[in-house]
Amino acid sequence: MLNYLCAFLLCFFCLINLHAQEYHTEFSSPEKHLKVVFNMLQGKIGYAVEYDGKNIVDEGSLGFILNEKDSLLDFESVNTKRIDHHGIWHTVWGQTSTIKDNYTELRVALISKKSKRLLNIKLRAYDDGFAFQYEIPTQKALPKLTVTSEESRFTLNGNYACWWSWADYNTLEKNYYHTSIDSATHVATPFTLQREDGIYMSIHEAAIIDYSTMTLRQDTSNTHRYKINLVPWADGSLVKTNGHLISPWRVFILGHSPAALIESTLILNLNAPNKLKDVSWIQPMTYAGIWWEMHLGLSTWKQGPTHGATTINAKRYIDFASANGIKGILMEGWNTGWENWGKKDAFDFVTACPDLDLKEVVRYARTKGVEMIGHHETGGDTESYEKHLTQAFKMYHDLGIRIVKTGYAGSVTPAGEYHHGQCMVRHYNKVMRMAAKYHIMLDVHEPIILSGLSRTYPNLMTAEGVRGMEWNAWSQGNMPSHTCTLPFTRGIAGPMDYTAGIFDIDLSKHAKERVKWNGPDSGSTAVHSTLANQLALMIVLYSPLQMVADLPENYSNHPAFNCIKSLPTTWDESHVLDAKIGEYIIMARRSGTTWYIAGITNELGRECNVSLDFLKHQWPFNGTLYADGRDAHYELNPESYTIQQLSVSSDIFNIKLAPGGGFVLKLEK
Repeated sequence: MLNYLCAFLLCFFCLINLHAQEYHTEFSSPEKHLKVVFNMLQGKIGYAVEYDGKNIVDEGSLGFILNEKDSLLDFESVNTKRIDHHGIWHTVWGQTSTIKDNYTELRVALISKKSKRLLNIKLRAYDDGFAFQYEIPTQKALPKLTVTSEESRFTLNGNYACWWSWADYNTLEKNYYHTSIDSATHVATPFTLQREDGIYMSIHEAAIIDYSTMTLRQDTSNTHRYKINLVPWADGSLVKTNGHLISPWRVFILGHSPAALIESTLILNLNAPNKLKDVSWIQPMTYAGIWWEMHLGLSTWKQGPTHGATTINAKRYIDFASANGIKGILMEGWNTGWENWGKKDAFDFVTACPDLDLKEVVRYARTKGVEMIGHHETGGDTESYEKHLTQAFKMYHDLGIRIVKTGYAGSVTPAGEYHHGQCMVRHYNKVMRMAAKYHIMLDVHEPIILSGLSRTYPNLMTAEGVRGMEWNAWSQGNMPSHTCTLPFTRGIAGPMDYTAGIFDIDLSKHAKERVKWNGPDSGSTAVHSTLANQLALMIVLYSPLQMVADLPENYSNHPAFNCIKSLPTTWDESHVLDAKIGEYIIMARRSGTTWYIAGITNELGRECNVSLDFLKHQWPFNGTLYADGRDAHYELNPESYTIQQLSVSSDIFNIKLAPGGGFVLKLEK
């Protein structure tokens, strides 16, 4: 009789849960650092977040407005299920080889009041952050679905300084601002903030698969309240599906230091596991190539008397790479079509220019142990690229070319679509999957923002999506504070192909030969850093494909080039030893038994006492230090540097960084 009574009461309480219009529950992350409150009040659903006992997110609201002004905002019933997950997984490449994946998840099933439509929501609490994701399952009432507004809102509790760039539906190549939150009215993500009590947060999204990318719009009546704003289609709608919708995860990374934001693996953890059975062909590497010379105006992408990607020039780069342990060579401008820039169907993705023998170049590279890196510039014409995608990737595969750099510099097709809307999300992900089919790794320029999909498709190696090195060749360039900000903003999203490693800092060696071709170049362009800073950037700004960007002659017989020759591009572990966003950062990365410690600073020089206690007294280490010279300065004397051999056997390492400077310390047992 007692068993029957217990069963009756259990069913009774489940029914209350299913049909109540008011509901409240709380759950915490595995180590209790983060607590999430989920509730339904008079049919409206919302959430709040606490981090280490402090209220961080208030008045979080959830829901959608769909086609024909239908809404998923008022609900008559809710059912929940809690899941505890403890896992660990191993990366194919990355900043660390092993990642823990521990979280508590609340799964919420809802039925709307009027339409009786279904909405599912997952909410996850990690010890380093919070995330939620929507699913609208397939249902008869919604054979097709158009989102006209994602009604995700949240209020940030506390006073904040923030680092942000203006939201732009077509480009991520922006400068970053450091302001109070009041000024951040429409921002791109990742959006990084520091609360007055020292809590740091970065807001981004994970697993953008078939959806639009998001920006954040500030409420005009409350500068701490934001709404998720989706990049629209040309017709004004935001997301279109055939009835089944899964949104990206909306992510809040939290920590008590800037280091916590970089060391978080939350974005990767929120993506599905690796779908590629064979990953033996995926190999991180350093690469050089025919690229910087075009940005300097020394040669051209298009055919002509100063064409860069010729057979002779390609072999020159191959010889340089082979002699110096550089694994790959990029050839931009190898194919016909550059002379038709801006026209429809301009580019030919399989036909080499007459002065380049592609098969011969690939053959020659193979004899030298060098990988050739293909290049597909589309000019934004995705319709043309998709028509030729299979043929182009098959040709590369048959030639043995395993890496392709893609580019989308220009207005995209179909006409009127934005770079970062759902139309382009579908395109980029189609290219990613097709590349995987043909065993091709990707370096995507002019991309959508990265969202951790490289866990699922590890052939998606790196992307631009940043105001990178090329801006220093033909514009006012990037100040040292820019690269001291990037690890905590754009770097949160994933690897960035910043293309550092320039040794001719003031660009004087070929000044008379340069031809102005792009941007407001007054003739005074320069790379705003010291040489030691350029070395350090290749470690601080992570990419598994790391470009050795300068011209071969600028590296020839240069002692500092030894730092690059042996540089790993995938790591067993990484730590931020000290940092202040926009001012300086010092990182340590380990590959096997070798450690690389690198630091950069902004326009101000500084002296740093770097703690090495993470080495756990495994002394001594043999060290090679690449550092700024005594008189180094990013504007006045940028190429002054020193190289020292030393024995390191102390927990504290003292280093002086010049204005715009940096250092690399290589430690070997």
